[in-house]
Amino acid sequence: MAAARSNDALTTRTFLAAADQAAGRLGADANYLWTAFGPTNVAIHRVATAAELGDLQVAIDLGPRVDTAGLPMERRVRHSLEVARAYSAWNRVDDAQAVILDAEQMAPEQVRHHFLSRQLALTWIRRQRGKPSAELVGLAQRLKVLD
Repeated sequence: MAAARSNDALTTRTFLAAADQAAGRLGADANYLWTAFGPTNVAIHRVATAAELGDLQVAIDLGPRVDTAGLPMERRVRHSLEVARAYSAWNRVDDAQAVILDAEQMAPEQVRHHFLSRQLALTWIRRQRGKPSAELVGLAQRLKVLD
């Protein structure tokens, strides 16, 4: 992620390839020492780094297909938030909101206190030209970004 945040696509790809090889040697998802490492976690990082690098189509194509059911809840929710961020950046706000609402059903406390969900909801509220939907208002209130 650090390489992607520095807009260094080559290093990002190099790290992802190394992680993919390590995950392949591991052979399955595992949570040794709370790492939640394995092929699924590499796929999650592939989505997140694609979004960070501006490759939104890649993030949107890959993100919803990653099956996170076997991972710890924190990783599942974080992935959902990254997918929502990619949808939002692609101006697919309805899809983004649906992903966040699904994540909120899985782990309300994780979504309510995560900076990314709060940032997305606040952005959506601020961009509204008319009255925001009741669903968006409810989400924003639960996230405490709207009174």
